[in-house]
Amino acid sequence: QVQLVESGGGLVQAGGSLRLSCAASGRTFSSYAMGWFRQAPGKEREFVAGSSRGGDSTDYADSVKGRFTISRDNAKNTVYLQMNSLKPDDTAVYYCAAQATVGLPVRAYQYIHWGQGTQVTVSS
Repeated sequence: QVQLVESGGGLVQAGGSLRLSCAASGRTFSSYAMGWFRQAPGKEREFVAGSSRGGDSTDYADSVKGRFTISRDNAKNTVYLQMNSLKPDDTAVYYCAAQATVGLPVRAYQYIHWGQGTQVTVSS
């Protein structure tokens, strides 16, 4: 079992940056693929970015490519999401998720472990 705690959300103006962190409990963090998802009011939860368990493979939603970067530090049991050039459409609750798998899942149903979420609000 792994527990996830996100932090780093907040209010930022359009064009600004935020870095989200997700700290995981347990000693097998390097066995988990990690994903960032977001959910805006009235919308479904959507994939934002993902990292394979070794960090050698990453994937991004088209809407964030070139602006967001996922990274992980397996020694610190932490995954990050650097968000630059933020837009009002990026406003959502951001969740990190973990799944013990070799691949890189991009669907919410493929992840078992979820954090509680952190709010990101981008003002225009």
